[in-house]
Amino acid sequence: MPRITYGGIRDWEQCDPARHPFTWDEEEDEHLRSLVREWVPPVLSGMAGGWQGESWCESQVDAIIQERYGTWAWGWNWYHYSGGPIGNWTGGSSSVTTPDETAARVVAALLEWREWLERTAQRFAELAPPPDASPEDRSWHLERACVRLVTHTMDSGADNAWRGQTSIVLGWFLTSTGMDRAEAARAVERAIGGRFKSWVHPERGLIESVGEDLAVGLTGHAPYRDHREWEALERHHDRY
Repeated sequence: MPRITYGGIRDWEQCDPARHPFTWDEEEDEHLRSLVREWVPPVLSGMAGGWQGESWCESQVDAIIQERYGTWAWGWNWYHYSGGPIGNWTGGSSSVTTPDETAARVVAALLEWREWLERTAQRFAELAPPPDASPEDRSWHLERACVRLVTHTMDSGADNAWRGQTSIVLGWFLTSTGMDRAEAARAVERAIGGRFKSWVHPERGLIESVGEDLAVGLTGHAPYRDHREWEALERHHDRY
């Protein structure tokens, strides 16, 4: 199976758990561990060798995972330092050690990624505007969704390039509501427009401003503020 492209990463259909069933049991757990153990070099390269052996091992394991589980699994090694949600893997240079330890980390990272995808999909379903929403109501839903999904990405543990994850997740959300992928990418770029910076935690006001700009750009209507009709839904979403 060819490696997923950057464009593929931004395609929610490639990652949506609902489209890609995943069954995990003790037998599958042990089988994946056995596959990983076979690719761990008996002698590691270390810093002196430029981590070549460790990086090679990670690339082989990545190929195995994508071949075995499909496109949705591409992010199993998208670790925190590179802007991803994975904490159980920190790159080949530090995560490839002994065969057993490496295999355990791979399994934990894959399951962590799947859990994050499922949690993200759940948030999409909860935050999506109703199909029959008026432009004004849709604007409110989109603004609130954007604010909460930006927070969702920051809460994933990502650092450094977390803003890239934010752009991807917001694009995923918009396409999950039926929007064309190219249109969604343009809408997100217009709303964010370089306003998020690496290593900088955005203030609440900036996040809300981005959410409002996204909503207005897509609907032409400013979102409601503190509208009593939506109080129960606000509390429901803010339970996280």
